[in-house]
Amino acid sequence: FLIISLLFFFFRFLQFTALCFYAQVKKMHPRCSPPNFKQHVTEQSRLSDRMSRRLTRTYQLYSRTSGKHVQVLANKRVNANGDDGAVHAKLEVETDSFGSRVRIKGVKTGYYICMNKRGKLIGKRKGRGKDCIFTEIVLENNYTALQNAKYEGWFMAFTRKGRPRKASKTKQHQREAHFMKRLPRGHLLSERRPACYTIVGSNNNTRRGQLSKRSQSHREG
Repeated sequence: FLIISLLFFFFRFLQFTALCFYAQVKKMHPRCSPPNFKQHVTEQSRLSDRMSRRLTRTYQLYSRTSGKHVQVLANKRVNANGDDGAVHAKLEVETDSFGSRVRIKGVKTGYYICMNKRGKLIGKRKGRGKDCIFTEIVLENNYTALQNAKYEGWFMAFTRKGRPRKASKTKQHQREAHFMKRLPRGHLLSERRPACYTIVGSNNNTRRGQLSKRSQSHREG
């Protein structure tokens, strides 16, 4: 009976020791939840990407309400009264992150479309701040909404007369905040250029000379 009692207390002691060890390990290393890829993408999309190569596109933004295009004027004003193919309606859109954050610049004036603390759209020469970054949101009706990165919940929007609407009064579902991307008139023809290549190596000059001789002989032939 004494031996049985000793074994019983010994196993109880081992069980208590194991529970204490498990509690200590759990406290030092809490159980981690599986990685949330969607959350990772959301967090990374909010950061500016300084390492990757910028992707630049050129197009127009057609306003659903005014029936015309967003344009950046020389006086730093932004409206949606540009005709199709107008010089001030040609926009250069540059990616800011691997997500859908972009900077929008007028090709003619060089001003970026930005938003101030009062929710007014203005043009700025330098567009590095978050007030000049917009998040593209593709809607179910195939239109695109542009939400400011600094002032979340504030959208680029225009009235029927093409005037900017105060961003604090805008919502994603409103027609005033809906845009459609359109290529400028004659864009494909005017922007088509032959591809250029540069040969890199120790005998770069020699290979260039060989290529030029071949092209010259081909022309003479």
